[in-house]
Amino acid sequence: MLTKDQKKEHVKKGKELIKESQNLVFADFTGVGVEDIRRLKSELRKSGASFKVFKKRLLKLALKENKIDFDLEKFEAQVGTVFTPNELPSVAGQIYKFSRELAKKKKDFKVLGVYNIKAKSFLDAAQFTVIAKLPSREVLLAQVVGVLAAPIRVFMYLLQEKSKKMVEQKAS
Repeated sequence: MLTKDQKKEHVKKGKELIKESQNLVFADFTGVGVEDIRRLKSELRKSGASFKVFKKRLLKLALKENKIDFDLEKFEAQVGTVFTPNELPSVAGQIYKFSRELAKKKKDFKVLGVYNIKAKSFLDAAQFTVIAKLPSREVLLAQVVGVLAAPIRVFMYLLQEKSKKMVEQKAS
């Protein structure tokens, strides 16, 4: 049982994390071991995100202090929160990959949803999964460059072949 001062400290910490975040990813981590959670935290740290567990009531108070009206009571299970200071796609892939790895071990780590603080909108687990399966920004940019470069490559190849034919015709 937390003391009143500890609860105030938790609310204060939650308020600070929310203020620094663009998105809040809520996950049910029931049955996941401490070692797996540590691994998730270290993966998230690489992208600047953090995973914290707050009591729902205390997190709700922290949300309310940041003028965010979101009801956490719709989630029945334990709720862990991933605080993401960057855009959602920067961490969605990592979280999805982590949940898939645990599913192989018969452990359950479910993303319950995502709250976008700036847009004040909620994405459910299915929408999160769609975002998580998208390739990274770098891969998408490389694909765009490939699409733009392909016609130029074909044109250069045609010019090269045409010039070879012209040289062969002059030689004969």
